[in-house]
Amino acid sequence: MTDVRRTTTWPDVVPALLVCAAAPAFFVVQVPWLGWALLALGVGGAWLVERGRPVWTGPIDGTRREPSLTRDLSLIALGMLIVSVIPLAAELDNLAMLRFTLALGGAVAVPYIVSRFVFRDRAISFPWRTHRRWGRLQWGWLVAVLVLGWLILPFYFITSGVYQNWPVVDTPDLIARLFVGVGAVGIWDELFFICTVFALLRRHFPDVLANVLQAIVFVSFLWELGYREWGPLLTIPFALLQGFIFLRTHSLAYVVTVHLLFDAVVFAVLVHAHNPGLLPIFLV
Repeated sequence: MTDVRRTTTWPDVVPALLVCAAAPAFFVVQVPWLGWALLALGVGGAWLVERGRPVWTGPIDGTRREPSLTRDLSLIALGMLIVSVIPLAAELDNLAMLRFTLALGGAVAVPYIVSRFVFRDRAISFPWRTHRRWGRLQWGWLVAVLVLGWLILPFYFITSGVYQNWPVVDTPDLIARLFVGVGAVGIWDELFFICTVFALLRRHFPDVLANVLQAIVFVSFLWELGYREWGPLLTIPFALLQGFIFLRTHSLAYVVTVHLLFDAVVFAVLVHAHNPGLLPIFLV
């Protein structure tokens, strides 16, 4: 597809920043009306900025057209609104897992459906494989993720006490539910924050700026999920790295693999923290 991004100007950045700033309003300070107001200001501001500009109105037909910032920000806003309707505190009962499935699934599916069948473009896609083999650097990073997670995550979760933001898992059933939940949310993170939010922002902004904006949304979600205290010192670099890795590999499979390895360590640490001695593989 031809790159149709125009030169970035501050009038373009401000609406996108307002939309992304709704994430801390929803998920960090948890003031819904503020999140709604920021989304409305962001999408409305994009509409004002774009009046009179040529916009993307359908599949590429040989005419160079710019993608619509208003439409793309509205898709991001739609996904965030869907996520914001449920509490994100980690719970493992059947009703909570159903809520997560419907809300998180809807936050990915609905913007995709609107983009594909209402706006009739392919702004959102999920490039699972690139038909290129992973190189030594990529395999090496997978090993590094496990080693770094093993060294850092137990110290973070246990010394800060944030492991208590997750429910006690002291039975085989609860441990299994935690394993499924942690993995499922990890996959969803990449589908929404990278393949939806980041992909839509990249249509309008340089990659570095788009990555910073998606990281605001990513880290805010993780905060409400439980990564609090000094967790942003870990989640901010992680969110930025995932965006950077996706730019380099263009492979959803690879970024999901990285995330699932990270989450495997998170799962093991949570089990260890709630059941000291059950997994005696950590230094803390």
